[in-house]
Amino acid sequence: MIQSRTHNCNELRITNAGEKVTIVGWYENMRKVSKNLGFLILRDFYGTTQVVVETEDMMAVIDSVNKESTLSITGTVRERSSKNMELPTGEIEVVPEKIEILGKCIYNALPFEINQSREADENARLKYRYLDLRNPAMKRNIVMRSQIVAELRQRMNALNFMEITTPILTCSSPEGARDYLVPARNHPGKFYALPQAPQQFKQILMASGFDRYFQIAPCFRDEDARADRSPGEFYQLDMEMAFASQEDVFSVVEEVLPPIFEKYGIYKTASKAPFVRIPYLEAMDKYGSDKPDLRIDLTLTDATEVMADCGFGPFEGQTVKAIVVDGFTATRKVIDGICAEVEVQTANKAFWFKMDENGELVGGISKFLQDRKDAVVNALGLKPGDFVGLTAGKKLVAQKTAGVLRKLLGAADEKHMKKDCYEFCWIVDFPMYEIGEESGELEFCHNPFSMPQGGMDALVNEEPLSILAYQYDLVCNGVELSSGAVRNHDPEIMIKAFELVGLGEDDVKAKFPAMYNAFCYGAPPHAGIAPGVDRMIMLICGEESIREIIPFPMNKNAMDIMMGAPGTVEEKQLKELHIELVPVENKEA
Repeated sequence: MIQSRTHNCNELRITNAGEKVTIVGWYENMRKVSKNLGFLILRDFYGTTQVVVETEDMMAVIDSVNKESTLSITGTVRERSSKNMELPTGEIEVVPEKIEILGKCIYNALPFEINQSREADENARLKYRYLDLRNPAMKRNIVMRSQIVAELRQRMNALNFMEITTPILTCSSPEGARDYLVPARNHPGKFYALPQAPQQFKQILMASGFDRYFQIAPCFRDEDARADRSPGEFYQLDMEMAFASQEDVFSVVEEVLPPIFEKYGIYKTASKAPFVRIPYLEAMDKYGSDKPDLRIDLTLTDATEVMADCGFGPFEGQTVKAIVVDGFTATRKVIDGICAEVEVQTANKAFWFKMDENGELVGGISKFLQDRKDAVVNALGLKPGDFVGLTAGKKLVAQKTAGVLRKLLGAADEKHMKKDCYEFCWIVDFPMYEIGEESGELEFCHNPFSMPQGGMDALVNEEPLSILAYQYDLVCNGVELSSGAVRNHDPEIMIKAFELVGLGEDDVKAKFPAMYNAFCYGAPPHAGIAPGVDRMIMLICGEESIREIIPFPMNKNAMDIMMGAPGTVEEKQLKELHIELVPVENKEA
């Protein structure tokens, strides 16, 4: 027995026929045949049961309430004359002798039909999330999330990792995104920050003598939403290992994640250890992305030399990347659609031509290539029936645009993409530094706490842009699940690494006082990673948007329209926090 019910709505079977039972749940639907006959569907967390109303008195009770009211129904189980073998409870029905209204739905019309909520406007779904979550498909995703998180914990514990929670209120730290700031009432003019990640705390734990740490960590970043990124907060499987190398981290991840993907995922196969490892520069050159979808077998070819001086304006003085697709039979409409989508996603154009069955170059930009046909064919290894997609621009632009074109071409041609699997890979050997797009100055490429390959010697004697870091990304099916690194645990190397970006010893001590000082007392070499829980579950459930696997997500504008957040506060609260609101200038004025 569960509370006031004898059975849940997914539990009764033909073997229960003749039993007196009590079931509770939501009034999902009624197929009314006459004033004293109707078939009611009762739904709870576990499933549905058909209830046959056979008297006017019982029908009057049902007629007095709206759908989605909660009911308690006591009655006798009997075998259905018309069975529905697609339902677990499809062989039985309950004939009620008592119907009790537990909670009325006072609205005659719902914002959307519960079982069709996923087809409704997204803002309506988020405003009435409590109704959206009644949809069995949404419920399954949230149940799946709970099961996956529980198994992640189980597997990490089995590998002797200790779960330790780290603070939510901390100090602002340069992690690459905007902080959420919290005013400190007792410290006028000072602010806490919500952690973008437990980065410093977990490294300090390593310096404190803890060997293997993990937590399902909440992280907070004030950044825009994407299909695979929720604004505001997200969760990650945060882990760190003392006296560990890159290989140790890879070994743990490769043991923990594939079995979970195979057990719960819509696809039942996942990459086995060891995952493919691709240096960053090779990934950009070969796939046009540092998060390549390895289910697609297409690769990029450099066509700069053979396309030089062909007379096609967009290629002049630019890097040109080509993607050859054998036997691509898409229509001109499909090809134009792919090129248009590339431009939408990258703000850069894609071009194309074909080799027809007679060996002639046709379509697209082919007229510019007729005088060098043999050279183009040899350079790209073309054969009759091949399609060639092209991008151009500065090297990185050409690569990234080609990366988007590659994904679209792979999705459009089934023989070049195996969809029913999870393909993991590691992207390794990231550059330690880069030239910032906005600043034009030398900046850290990713995590400033990464150990440079070659240590102090590399920092002193190598060109900064040539220095690689012990830094790695975990990618699955074209989605970046995580970044990680071997950490820079040596204070002297840390100071030198920051000096190259214009920050001196005093700056490091001021920005990272606790971690820097902890390292000065003897820190172990350590390494870690933090796969995104939300993104993993999105892939496992086969969802296109991360909001489908989060119970109460914000919308694209970082607003919780169900709760009304962010919202205004009382003047008294502002005064307690020593805050005065400044009017926002009207930009249109």
